[in-house]
Amino acid sequence: MRSTLLAIFLLAVSCSTAPKVATYLDESQPLEKRVEDALSRMTLEEKVKILHAQSKFSSAGVPRLGIPELWTTDGPHGIRPEVLWDQWNQAGWTNDSCTAFPALTCLAASWSEEMSALYGKAIGEEARYREKDVLLGPGVNIYRTPLCGRNFEYMGEDPYLAGKMCVPYIQEVQKNGVAVCVKHFALNNQEANRHTYNAVVDDRTLYEIYLPAFKAAVQEGGAWSIMGAYNLYEGQHLCHNDRILNRILKEEWGFDGAVISDWGGVHNTEEAITNGLDIEMGTGTNGLDSKYGKSYDAYNLALPYLERLKDGRASVEVLDDKVRRVLRLNFRTAMNNSKPTGSLCSPEHYDAARRIAVEGIVLLKNEDDILPIDIESTKKILVVGENAIKKMTVGGGSSSLKAQYECTPIAGLREAVGDKAEIVYQRGYVGDLLRTYNNVDTGIDLTDPRSEEELISDAVAAASDADIVLFFGGLNKAKGQDSEGCDRDSMALPYAQNKVIEALAEVNDNIVVLIVSGNAVEMPWIDKVEGVVETWFLGTQAGHAIADVLLGKVNPSGKLPFTFPVRLEDNGAHALNAYHKDSLTVEYKEGIFVGYRWAEKHNIKPLFAFGHGLSYTTFEYGQAKCRKSGDGFKVSLDVTNTGAREGQEIVQLYISDHESSLERPVKELKGFRKIRLAPGETKEVTFEIEPDMLKFYDPAQSGWVLEKGSFTAHVGASSDDIRTRVDFQK
Repeated sequence: MRSTLLAIFLLAVSCSTAPKVATYLDESQPLEKRVEDALSRMTLEEKVKILHAQSKFSSAGVPRLGIPELWTTDGPHGIRPEVLWDQWNQAGWTNDSCTAFPALTCLAASWSEEMSALYGKAIGEEARYREKDVLLGPGVNIYRTPLCGRNFEYMGEDPYLAGKMCVPYIQEVQKNGVAVCVKHFALNNQEANRHTYNAVVDDRTLYEIYLPAFKAAVQEGGAWSIMGAYNLYEGQHLCHNDRILNRILKEEWGFDGAVISDWGGVHNTEEAITNGLDIEMGTGTNGLDSKYGKSYDAYNLALPYLERLKDGRASVEVLDDKVRRVLRLNFRTAMNNSKPTGSLCSPEHYDAARRIAVEGIVLLKNEDDILPIDIESTKKILVVGENAIKKMTVGGGSSSLKAQYECTPIAGLREAVGDKAEIVYQRGYVGDLLRTYNNVDTGIDLTDPRSEEELISDAVAAASDADIVLFFGGLNKAKGQDSEGCDRDSMALPYAQNKVIEALAEVNDNIVVLIVSGNAVEMPWIDKVEGVVETWFLGTQAGHAIADVLLGKVNPSGKLPFTFPVRLEDNGAHALNAYHKDSLTVEYKEGIFVGYRWAEKHNIKPLFAFGHGLSYTTFEYGQAKCRKSGDGFKVSLDVTNTGAREGQEIVQLYISDHESSLERPVKELKGFRKIRLAPGETKEVTFEIEPDMLKFYDPAQSGWVLEKGSFTAHVGASSDDIRTRVDFQK
């Protein structure tokens, strides 16, 4: 519809008697020429009008000039259903369902840039079909604590991995003429007290841990917009933070796109004007309570800004920079007439969702090869747990979706097993009874009248003669679990799940625990079960993907994008009492030692290490060799599939610096390759080590430093499973 209206407007302009050609409408002209032409035609009022929301998810265009509105949509796992003009509740449309893709923790666990590109292509096509201009995602905040309720939307604890995995997603989304809005920039590493806490972070930690993924998104991915975070840094909210937005993002990194506030993230008019914000969204509206008549006009970048411009308190030069950025965003998206049509809920998108889910599932433990299930010799499969029947696409905050279809784990298993074995279900525990979120209804009634004791007793009775017990537990999208706006209270499994698992293990030796979550959980029963699988939140194709792995149709290849500590105190932020739910100040005392960096510094054995993930086959690593290559080095080795199944291995490169003037981690991830090998097949894997990969940030020099000395390249299957090493001198 918008393309048709724009074509009519173009015809009108071309047929008018206007003496000046409307260059800004001509897509054959250079982008900056179009921007300057449009800017020159806009009134002061029109310039201000495009800098703030006009509804819950849109900002204004310039109707007089044929510049359309910009429409945003929540992601990053699917396209949010249409909501009412000024409310979060859905509008009741019948054509706004979507494909629910796996959570970004699952994508990161695939360690596959190919899957990242596939994800971006598919979700970009859905956003385009729904005529959205800006997709609010991906999220690349670092996993600092296992308690952060929003970790499931992010890409793990390592800045290198998060940076590499977000770039293809960004590039493929934007090929659809839909902008990504990378979030939440920056230092947004907990949900508790998220609007008010001030993050105290030293410069080295900022540059080495919390900024690299965003920098990759901007400089490698070419992101067209960035979302500011809710919390504060150096006493300023991050939606209007001079250092982060102006000096780092726009000046150091050369970002030419638009900074969009998180919804309700703007608190100060003067800072909103001067400190790098370009579009203000969601400050709070009901359309009534404002001296300006409409509360959208009361936004900091609305009439209060216009008043300051008219009386000289605000600079027109700063205004024009904002307007240029918004116009660039508009020309790249809403006014891009060459973008594809897109598609919604297509077979190709369902296939993509399934492929991504399968590649991200992580086999954590597999004693005595209990998996894959030998369906030919299995007569009875007992499925226990609420998460086997619960739909997980609804709830959890802004990433909640209205999926056209969602296959639950038990539905997927029943379809895949058919009549080859009996599948019996027992609830085991009752957790979250959530059925609706923002008026989206799962259609499943989860109420159960049985007591905790009765639920466990019934499950144990059914387990006594089962050939295998599959316990589906973990977390869900309820408040206090994996959900926006709040953090978890502990790493423990909720709803007495530990008691259920312990009781099942007393009567059956063949227990496999499947964890549905976006966070690490404690496993006090780990030695009593044969198998553990991390399945994440898998979206539309959850049940099918899980069945593919459990039954051996697909060989699992995912690896953890963050560390599973044995206990919360094994995490650096908690060991140093540097995580606070209620404090106005959160000091990042652990510095650069986040995740596996902390564990290795203090010789702490994790429950499951960063990069860990098993396969149904085995891989042998040859001796790594290093040779000079230009200004850097090449490390190469052979990897062989020594098992009987085809499989994929994620070969990981870590580097140690032995002679640094500043303390560095024991080793840091600097490369990975995902390779597919047939039984008996060998492939050579090569890593390029460039000089920048050896640098560290020196606050005393306010920059990155490369020191000569001795380094070691470690190559292995995880951070704690190094198979081969080679030293080199720089």
